Amino acid sequence: METALKRRIGPGLLTAYGVGVMIGAGIYVIVGAVAESAGIWAPLAFFLAGLVALPSALTYAEFSARLPEAAGEALYVEVGFGRAWLGMLVGLAIVVSGTVSAATVLRGGVGYLQAIVEFDRLWLTVGIGLALTLIAIIGALESMAFVALFTVIEVGGLLLVVWAGFSAEPVIGMAQISAPSAAGIAGAIALCFFAFIGFEDIVNMAEEVKKPTATIPLAIMAALAITAGLYALVSFAAIRSVPVELLGRSEQPLVLVWQAGRGGSATFLSAIAVFAAVNGVLAQIVMASRVLFGLGRRHPSLRVFHHVQPRFATPMRASVLIGALVIAGAVLLPVVALARVTSAVLLGVFVLVNAALILMKRREPEAAFRVAGWVPWAGIALSLAALLAEYGGLL
Repeated sequence: METALKRRIGPGLLTAYGVGVMIGAGIYVIVGAVAESAGIWAPLAFFLAGLVALPSALTYAEFSARLPEAAGEALYVEVGFGRAWLGMLVGLAIVVSGTVSAATVLRGGVGYLQAIVEFDRLWLTVGIGLALTLIAIIGALESMAFVALFTVIEVGGLLLVVWAGFSAEPVIGMAQISAPSAAGIAGAIALCFFAFIGFEDIVNMAEEVKKPTATIPLAIMAALAITAGLYALVSFAAIRSVPVELLGRSEQPLVLVWQAGRGGSATFLSAIAVFAAVNGVLAQIVMASRVLFGLGRRHPSLRVFHHVQPRFATPMRASVLIGALVIAGAVLLPVVALARVTSAVLLGVFVLVNAALILMKRREPEAAFRVAGWVPWAGIALSLAALLAEYGGLL
């Protein structure tokens, strides 16, 4: 039985994967909520949110150089704390969160698609889910190629929105910039932070990446920088061209930006949102299946998933299971409510991974890629702050 994945992914495709996961469909709706909270300081909120995510991203980058294997977070926590059960728990939490996230995005993408074509929601959901699962099974390189293509389409759509925003006449009041509200900025940062979640998925491709100890840290940093720059441009174009009050009340804020700058219909943005959703679902199926594959190597109860399909060199059993769960979740479960819980789970994982790196650094200071000792401490503090800002009222 073959159990080795093939290393065919280079830095370009891996970076595109990270950008595609982070952008997703969220930026098409989150700009309005951020503008409502931060006002004309929305670009600053996105920039600061990127800084909040940076320490944890750096922690993942160092761990990826130390332990370049699938099921990255699970392995990091297991080795850092010396507790196999804790690593398995983290790995399963990542699988569940990725599956629920994919189901949520699949449901949203089908909703966008129904605005373009008239077809039964159930069959659209099942058909798209099966097609994406098949792509994930056929091969990692092929999956990454699709993700890269969809990412280019997503980024292209956002750049068109930026162009439209900068083509419009500036809204009245832009010249009179008021001082930022600390509470408004803080609330906006909590919203923006979740638009950067996704860099952690990169590490789970470690066993299919060429020269992973050098490639993965580079891809994490490049994806985070590209995404932060794009978010800042989009949000600035939005608040420049549309009053923040209108942005905050709209469920399709980028449509308002397009209409302010270019006029006419913005149906193409719905089509791009479909591509963004498809991209997010495929990326999560690929990620979650690799986590199951990695867990199967270290835990006998999950050994059945440590299996590579000989023809395609992919973890077929894990991919089929994740694909089936994503389709079922999109059809049957209250995935929107569950998605909010999975975000809390991810922030908890960030705390554990940062703590694990602190312990690793004490035992083994040397690594191929190292970050300063204060970085994981900052990652813990900022992840806890984001968790409390978003969920403090529920805890």
